[in-house]
Amino acid sequence: MNPTTGKLTVEGKIDLEVIRREGLKENYKIFQVEEKEEKVQTVIGINRELLRAAMSAAVLFAAYIGKMVGIKAYIYVLLYLLAMITGGWGNFRKAYYSLRCLNFNMSVLMSIAVIGAVAIGELEEGAVVAFLYSISEMLESWTVERTRRSIRLLMDIAPRTARIKKPWGEVDVPVDKINIGDIMVIRPGEKIAMDGIIIKGESAINEAAITGESIPADKGPGDEVYAGTLNIQGSLEVKVTKRVQDTTLAKIIHLVEEAQTRRAPVQAFVDRFAAVYTPIVLVLAGAIALLPPLFLGYEWQSWIYRGLALLVVSCPCALVVSTPVAIVSAIGNAARHGVLIKGGIYLEEAGTLKVIAFDKTGTLTKGEPVVTDVIPVSVESEREVLRKAASVENLSEHPLANAIVRAAKDQGIEIIPAEDFTALTGRGVKATVESEAVLIGNLRLFEEMGIETKGIASTVERLQEEGKTAMLVGTEKDIIGIIAVADEIRESSKKAIALLKHTGIERTVMLTGDNKATAEAIANRAGVDEFLAELLPQDKVRALEDLIKKYEKVAMVGDGINDAPALAAATVGIAMGGTGTDTALETADIVLMTDDLTKVAFTVRLSRAAMKVIRQNITLSLLLKIAAVIATFPGWLTLWLAIMADMGATILVTFNGMRLLRMKSFVK
Repeated sequence: MNPTTGKLTVEGKIDLEVIRREGLKENYKIFQVEEKEEKVQTVIGINRELLRAAMSAAVLFAAYIGKMVGIKAYIYVLLYLLAMITGGWGNFRKAYYSLRCLNFNMSVLMSIAVIGAVAIGELEEGAVVAFLYSISEMLESWTVERTRRSIRLLMDIAPRTARIKKPWGEVDVPVDKINIGDIMVIRPGEKIAMDGIIIKGESAINEAAITGESIPADKGPGDEVYAGTLNIQGSLEVKVTKRVQDTTLAKIIHLVEEAQTRRAPVQAFVDRFAAVYTPIVLVLAGAIALLPPLFLGYEWQSWIYRGLALLVVSCPCALVVSTPVAIVSAIGNAARHGVLIKGGIYLEEAGTLKVIAFDKTGTLTKGEPVVTDVIPVSVESEREVLRKAASVENLSEHPLANAIVRAAKDQGIEIIPAEDFTALTGRGVKATVESEAVLIGNLRLFEEMGIETKGIASTVERLQEEGKTAMLVGTEKDIIGIIAVADEIRESSKKAIALLKHTGIERTVMLTGDNKATAEAIANRAGVDEFLAELLPQDKVRALEDLIKKYEKVAMVGDGINDAPALAAATVGIAMGGTGTDTALETADIVLMTDDLTKVAFTVRLSRAAMKVIRQNITLSLLLKIAAVIATFPGWLTLWLAIMADMGATILVTFNGMRLLRMKSFVK
């Protein structure tokens, strides 16, 4: 069971009614996921706890006033008992079922304290304790509801129906009845209900719900769109590519829910501590209540009272709540900013990182070659050099050729149909453009043809030192220009590296299979501290292992497709999600839903803030407990003051943890 998300998963064959009866023992009402949302909504909230607290307060106030004005004793005694029952009913139920399992938890401690107060004649104290505990339950229900709300908001992002194109017209269809291949019609201002591919229309799509990116993305035929995103401008027809349970949004919700069940080491430690701590408190309270009267002749009532006060104040509510609230708040905030953290363990690890290693292609760079320089050598203009080169390369499928063709089209340059295209292995290509032979290739190609290259060799060498691939464009008589192509560095790379240094990361490293010259040029432009070049996938793993031996905590940031071994070897694997590719979602411990590297620094900063909040919460909880325990011995601690201290500590650590929901990402 995951109380944070309000979900119970049962494997195997079950009797639903038996499960429901077991749930009622813990004050849970259980519905199947398929049942109507409205039914579940009536269960969620604080109405039941609020009603119980209000009734307890009213009866307690009536009993107190009655005693003051001198009504008959049995009336206000009954009112005090009624206040205890209404305020402590939920607690008594839990205690009953816990004792049957020999589980001495917080409910057992509180119930013993209330019953003990009645036994020694402190009815007013017992009623106040029960009332305050009902307030505590109400606040706990409210805070759990706040943490669940982030998941429900994600679930409510996508519409429940979509407008589907049928032979007889457009029909609204529930999303769970929509099949792959159906055509959705999305009008301006409407949310997209399912993942799909645009087949007709163009628009700007606000993808903030999925990627955390506030700037709308321009989309047209062939582009992918995601459930939960908003169509801003034009009408679209979208072919559905995934069923509702397989959409990117559904996977995000599933991952966030799973993440909230995976406990961080610090959270597991707190739970183990609480399990040992509770029996110790019971023994200590019993010793305080019994030993002084038995062996030292002290008054029974005052020492039993102190033992009961110790039971109340020692409830580890604040300690147990201190960690999960912080972790759930941090994971929820990260998801809102387009970062999926797959569990508390990875959140905690991210805060301890000393070194971050980056893949080059597709991570620090865009992974797509672009034309960076067009240098005329003869009388030809830049546009003419690019026109002739694009006309030849339009017949090639090489990535560098595609970059040249794209550059020409972006500048509105007309591409002339070429003829007699020939690939010259290891040297370049050749084709006829407007009855003239045009060659594109390396220095060797033109040197073999007897064309003078000394005047441009230094320019080619300079471009190569900058990490670019230089291609000469010419005819059979001379060289007309040089075109340089490079894998363009991401706009966010340099800023991300600077932010990581500011966040406290000791060292950044780039790992690449590229040659040393290209690697050095990219490393210098990005600002990483060191680089390792000409690495095969297994070499990257070895490099990471060496870094871990030296620095202990090392993250790897890759594109989630070809970096899987390195992501697995790192302390924390961080994948560039590319808007949530299946491989990235499954491979890494942390997924960046946009290819924005500044999110890495945000994640590290959020993680460190979460660990700081957890330390604050644990310290505050323990100090308050120690102070209250010390106050028990001289008799300064009353039962109602004890529960006020316990409840106050719980509220403080809860609100301190929820501060993490408000932490903002870096401004671009």
